[in-house]
Amino acid sequence: MSDEVAIRVRGLRKAYGDNVAVAGVDLDVHRGEVFALLGPNGAGKTTTVEILEGYRRRDSGEVLVLGTDPELVFGSRQRNRQARPAPHVVADWRSRVGIVLQGTGEFDELTVAEVVHHFAGFYPAADDPDKVIARVGLTGKAGARTHTLSGGQKRRLDVALGIIGRPELLFLDEPTTGFDPEARREFWELIRDLSAAGTTIVLTTHYLDEAETLADRVGVIAGGRVIEVGTPDSLGNRREALATVTWRTPDGLPESAQSATPTALVTELAARFGGEVPGLTVTRPTLEDIYLRMIGHR
Repeated sequence: MSDEVAIRVRGLRKAYGDNVAVAGVDLDVHRGEVFALLGPNGAGKTTTVEILEGYRRRDSGEVLVLGTDPELVFGSRQRNRQARPAPHVVADWRSRVGIVLQGTGEFDELTVAEVVHHFAGFYPAADDPDKVIARVGLTGKAGARTHTLSGGQKRRLDVALGIIGRPELLFLDEPTTGFDPEARREFWELIRDLSAAGTTIVLTTHYLDEAETLADRVGVIAGGRVIEVGTPDSLGNRREALATVTWRTPDGLPESAQSATPTALVTELAARFGGEVPGLTVTRPTLEDIYLRMIGHR
């Protein structure tokens, strides 16, 4: 992860009538990192990401994505039409940003290979379409028409279209929805490979284990504001959270205690039992526990 910033947001605001969706978001995403943005439905997460992608106009604030204001890329949405960059600058920005939406579109009468090869033609330095199809696990379906694909296979096709242009920055919106556990693990490996190659990734997901596994840093948004940004193991003072130690008494009954020094407690229990402690477990709050506490859910 670099200290150089790929995304810079200051004072971002967006309202729909009287409903304030985004209420002053400040955010930095560093080049080369995997950044997971978490938040409940209605928290402002989707609106924030759509503004970063250039799909939605903000009310106020400053946004730079790969050094460019996304609003200037889309002429119909910009504030100052005279400030629009030259066409080659717009095309360059678009080619550097990959977007995997919750649904890219329908291409019912085209095969997987035809769709990916077609999209490759939109980019000046596209990846090899057949290699991309293999990377997302669709080689066996390359000749299949897209309407015959399962939900998970269509999601893989969405991902293929998002990465075919070799993007510097990749937005992934709920990328593993519809994936079975094995497919999710395979997709995680793809994300790790992209990150290792230097791609900056912004991930939105409702799977907390996915965020914990993939993200270098996590941002939690609620009520239109970023509550906290940190590594998955430090978010919400998780490192300092009390550990829960559980064991079984000589009568076989469960017993537990919370401790800031679980190793000392386990040593004490081992001395008490004269060796192995029956039913011993030591757990700390999961990222999901911390997240739910942060957004006010019990």
